[in-house]
Amino acid sequence: MHSFEVIGGKKLQGEITPQGAKNEALQIISAVLLTPEKMTISNIPDILDVNLLIELLGEMGVKIDRISRDTCIFQASTIHIDYLRSDAFRNKSGKLRGSVMLAGPMLARFRKAFIPKPGGDKIGRRRLDTHIIGFEKLGVRFTYQPEEGLFHLEAPHLKGCYLLLDEPSVTGTANIIMAAVMAEGTTTIYNAACEPYIQQLCKMLTRMGAKISGIGSNLLQIEGISYLGGTEHRMLPDMIEIGSFIGLAAMTQSDITIKNAGIDHLGIIPDKFRQLGIQLEYQGDDIHIPAQDIYEIQNFLDGSVLTIYDHPWPGFTPDLLSIVLVVATQARGSVLIHQKMFESRLFFVDKLIDMGAQIILCDPHRAAVIGMAREHPLRGVSMSSPDIRAGVALLIAALSAEGKSIIQNIEQIDRGYQYIDQRLRHLGAQINRI
Repeated sequence: MHSFEVIGGKKLQGEITPQGAKNEALQIISAVLLTPEKMTISNIPDILDVNLLIELLGEMGVKIDRISRDTCIFQASTIHIDYLRSDAFRNKSGKLRGSVMLAGPMLARFRKAFIPKPGGDKIGRRRLDTHIIGFEKLGVRFTYQPEEGLFHLEAPHLKGCYLLLDEPSVTGTANIIMAAVMAEGTTTIYNAACEPYIQQLCKMLTRMGAKISGIGSNLLQIEGISYLGGTEHRMLPDMIEIGSFIGLAAMTQSDITIKNAGIDHLGIIPDKFRQLGIQLEYQGDDIHIPAQDIYEIQNFLDGSVLTIYDHPWPGFTPDLLSIVLVVATQARGSVLIHQKMFESRLFFVDKLIDMGAQIILCDPHRAAVIGMAREHPLRGVSMSSPDIRAGVALLIAALSAEGKSIIQNIEQIDRGYQYIDQRLRHLGAQINRI
């Protein structure tokens, strides 16, 4: 087990380029199973979760030519379906939440799939209901085999239908789209997720020959076809990394430029950081965050305390609430953070309180943060990373704190952020992997 040793309180400076989007990568790389032809995918993030998914595809029989760390050529001309019932598949895929994304393309092309119990972050319940119910309405039969720990899915005949999703699940929407593109007839998905990553998936599938209308909205219509061809695709920059770097710059009073940020795809993320008083300047497709001694949280127009909460796109992504919470600890003013989707994602605040932050955890979903306006800097402590996003939030806190911090369980951070220690050292951070 590795840890990060961080000496905080240092101002950083320089340029940093975000990695490819993790959440897009898990969908796009799963979609290579939809065709026997070659698929060239670039701007792939070199992180544990994505590399684990690529390993899974290789063990399933997909030919993989990793021509560089961020570019792969995939060809799923031969798939070993029996591998999906093996202990090796269950053990490896059970560690990765994103492995559920294999089900949609497997059902579309091979009419059968296997889903392990969800793995990934320990941030609360993560239901598969949207996936399973959607598949069932397309004609999929499923059974759960407790002795194997697998859902067995079979679809002798996939037939298009009308679907009103119970929640706009991003992974659920993506999985249903991938199953529907090769179903017989027309599938309508209402209350579909419409995140940029879903839009990217739909655009790539369209280039492969799929017929999808309504891209970018919550009402999608898909006319099923019998065959999809190969194509090339490039991932968007990771919006969660971009938000993390904005928060890092503010907390450490640093002058940082985020290169090639894909500003057109960030939605309201920059505006939420501006509500915390953080200055942002657009320079082409780059974001410049100048050094600020103090940033002040805005109130609502009626003078009431600001509340920042997560909401399906184009609302604010839940993956950045941990970052916003940490950044607010050194702002001037107060904010209520309301994490609606996951009931365990705010439990890392006890570590911030140990560092000297003033936070009231109201319940599993809400935390009130009283900004200290740098009058009382955070202090370094030893702590453990509970999940990907909280881990980076704690890393940002450690980089702004006085003294030394030790962050354990950094494998969680490595699951979502590539070479993060090396990239931060390039900005002048004092961080070592021990």
